Amino acid sequence: MWYLCVFYHRLLDYRKAEVESLAHLFGVLEDGSALQWKLPQHHHPDSPFHFVYLPSEDVARNIANRSILVKGIYELWGEGSSYEELEEAIRSYPDERKLPYLAAESTFKITVDSFGKVISFQEQNDRIQGLTYIPFKGRVNLKNPEHKFWLIETDDYGSNNGLPPVVQKRIFFGREVGAADRKLLPTYQLKSRTYLGPTAMDAEMAFLMANQALATAGKLVYDPFVGTGSILVAAAHFGAMTMGADIDIRVVRDGRGPDCNVWSNFKQYHLPMPISLLRADNNLTPWRPGLKEVFDAIICDPPYGVRAGGRKSGGRKLLKGVISPYTVPDDKRTDHIPSTAAYSLAECVHDLLDVAAKMLVMGGRLVYFYPVLREDDSTETHFPEHPCFKLIATCEQILSLRYSRVLLTMVKIGPYTEEIAETARLKHLEFKENHLKWLEEGNLHAAVFSSADPQLGDAGDSKSSKDSKPKYRGKYV
Repeated sequence: MWYLCVFYHRLLDYRKAEVESLAHLFGVLEDGSALQWKLPQHHHPDSPFHFVYLPSEDVARNIANRSILVKGIYELWGEGSSYEELEEAIRSYPDERKLPYLAAESTFKITVDSFGKVISFQEQNDRIQGLTYIPFKGRVNLKNPEHKFWLIETDDYGSNNGLPPVVQKRIFFGREVGAADRKLLPTYQLKSRTYLGPTAMDAEMAFLMANQALATAGKLVYDPFVGTGSILVAAAHFGAMTMGADIDIRVVRDGRGPDCNVWSNFKQYHLPMPISLLRADNNLTPWRPGLKEVFDAIICDPPYGVRAGGRKSGGRKLLKGVISPYTVPDDKRTDHIPSTAAYSLAECVHDLLDVAAKMLVMGGRLVYFYPVLREDDSTETHFPEHPCFKLIATCEQILSLRYSRVLLTMVKIGPYTEEIAETARLKHLEFKENHLKWLEEGNLHAAVFSSADPQLGDAGDSKSSKDSKPKYRGKYV
């Protein structure tokens, strides 16, 4: 059945990808397949109004109730470019579809909404009074009605106000099947978070990432760059078991005290605690040999900004081979902070894909951000590739005229074989050799992606005056 899907007018590139991920979560789609979509008459592709074909009302309700970007999904009773056309459409809608929701013992509420214009309270009442041809027999209940109806208008505005142009006014009337939880994002907003770092992931984006990764009860989600745990908080809200790691032991162990650390964020929202938080290096993973296919999803925001540039184990002398790997004495282990070196974006993403290929279950998802330049639209962007993965969604978030970050959603489609492991090892050595040459030539900065854009960082909020471009946009093995 075709349903009217009304989106919030933000993060336009993420909207359909989120709905299709949730459709897969609720058993409608296979990975890589797509839902059927169509636009209302005269509407721009960026319009918040879309028609989507879903197999049942239960599926539509589940998607709407969990989605972050769907404002509501409605069974459409009628639409038109005028109220006369709307009345004709509603009257012609089958009675067997309408009458069960108009019964005398039921309660209902009608909400008037608009896009591109403001409707006064008096105008809203006038429009509701104009619906007397619909034979409502139940009682009005504004607080907790059994059935919610929506009358939604789009104005015939131009494109000067920044909104997608609509050639002609369109009016929709329908019954609400499902709607987003309006309290979710205010509850988890960062400004009220107990433990917060400079690159904490925005709550809305963290929940979108969790939806793309199909986080749900019974699944194990891992974040190798956990920081203050924003992404894992979103996954835990949906019932997933969580596990995180970070190279900075002061973040995962100490925080800002016993009552202000990663664990505190989970306590604040009464969420299940992470299974474990590790001090671990994405470049030197801690997993024992033979351990594989443990996680259902890996969700992360790899370090690519100036404020939290990538780091890996080993100081400069260690990387050059001047000193050999050292052993920390037992009496200094408690307070020891290992030395680290710069970690290029290319090497970081290569290591992430290799770890994900080994540690994700078949069909598991890898969801992560990847920065790109927007200077030359004629040049096609090549995203990271791996033989174990299929890229199923790319969602761009524009940060400035020059920079964007793209949320990549990949699904594991093949096993991690010995041949792939050996290829990855050789590629890893190649990265190390190139990195060592950069160090010897004094080009340490070339190994780290940095940005001139004040919005670009691990969470899109790094501030720097330096001007540098990403050095790698090719393919990974």
